[in-house]
Amino acid sequence: MHTTGIGAVTQYGLNRLAHDGLIKRVIGGNFGLQLPFMKELIVSNRIEAYNFPQGVMCQLYRAMAGKQPGLISHVGLGTYIDPRLEGGKMNAVTTENLIEFLEIGGREVLFFPAPVANMALIRGTTADDNGNISLEHEAATLEGLSIAQAVHNAGGTVICQVKRITGRGKLNPHMVRIPGFLIDKLVIDENQAQNYAVNFDPSLCGEARRPIESIKPDPLNERRIIARRAALELYPGAVVNMGVGVSAGIPNVTAEEKLDGIFSITVESGVIGGFAGHGLYFGSAYNAEAIIDQAYMFDFYDGGGLDIAFVSFAEVDIDGNVNVTRFGNRNDGAGGFIDITQNARRIVFSGTLTGGGLDITLDSGHLRVEKEGKIKKFVPRVNQISFSGRKAIGDDVNVTFVTERAVFRLMDHGIEISEVAPGIDIERDVLSQIPFSISVPKTVKLMDHRIFLDGPM
Repeated sequence: MHTTGIGAVTQYGLNRLAHDGLIKRVIGGNFGLQLPFMKELIVSNRIEAYNFPQGVMCQLYRAMAGKQPGLISHVGLGTYIDPRLEGGKMNAVTTENLIEFLEIGGREVLFFPAPVANMALIRGTTADDNGNISLEHEAATLEGLSIAQAVHNAGGTVICQVKRITGRGKLNPHMVRIPGFLIDKLVIDENQAQNYAVNFDPSLCGEARRPIESIKPDPLNERRIIARRAALELYPGAVVNMGVGVSAGIPNVTAEEKLDGIFSITVESGVIGGFAGHGLYFGSAYNAEAIIDQAYMFDFYDGGGLDIAFVSFAEVDIDGNVNVTRFGNRNDGAGGFIDITQNARRIVFSGTLTGGGLDITLDSGHLRVEKEGKIKKFVPRVNQISFSGRKAIGDDVNVTFVTERAVFRLMDHGIEISEVAPGIDIERDVLSQIPFSISVPKTVKLMDHRIFLDGPM
């Protein structure tokens, strides 16, 4: 079991377990960048594999710690996690139905069973002579405590990696996140890296602040254009989440515009405030205001705490369904995407209208498509339902799709174009790339021309 594959990249971490005969079944929240070798076993049907939403995964460890039968949640209804669709199964050899659909008190929910775990691999920064663990250099605290409790209470073995040892009584008790009686074995790695991209950056854990001016603007290309237009959906006081992909570039936009403190950016890993990192820094933030365990962040998300969710899309269909998980026989898993999009009040999806070779040019605030991408992102039917458009409409959620050349809204009657980039012909550059009918009002607003010009908006 793993939540997001943290610590596993290229041949490292959980990928070291990716050998025939060593693993029978894996249950995880995400299998993207972190687990290429494990993913190969899944794609080739050599192991059983289930995808549970990331929030469900970290909340499930708490249920395991308390020896509860499992977790009841509304997260996943109407998506491929729902057993009435795919039940989170990731390949053909995975046949057992783990997730159950239930009705409790007239409410539809899903039941995720709690396995019994007998081995845990977790990480901290410092251990004292009694095994107490502090996390002062970690960019996120994640769910190490819940995992340690679950395995300890099951009579298993808890192994914790840290970078240093200190004497008994040296740790401030407020800094101890995992008590020593839960730890069975310690592994000392004085050179453990903070994330995939940097060995240690003190601004990612609160030991120093990074000047905003040092965060350089991304180049003005199609991804930057989309991030800029998406950022215009922000408003003072909003509590927001920034996802991976194109949406992860939005904090870079807010840094360029010097919007620190006007709204609260959260990341599902438990990071609050500051400027969220993207790429190999995703899950952390420079100058964070708070870092909480991610299970508590998902409690907040699941309860509808998010004002706006900024996420990316890979496919969109006629019903407003979105796929970000399955491409051919490859399934990367949803991570926190389902938890976030199913519970936010407003959702802003970001992505290019076509992909795989798209070439655009900018001229005095006007956009021109020089070459279309080979892949159309709007499709008749998505390969997998990661987000249910019909459920969103039923829940009265405000849904927007932002591309480099147009903005769309999900309405009761379907998808409607609401804005178009200066220089773009709607019929030639937009409608011709969408294989189904969308609504076109008599007047379509122009996207703000500042989006297409270099320099702060």
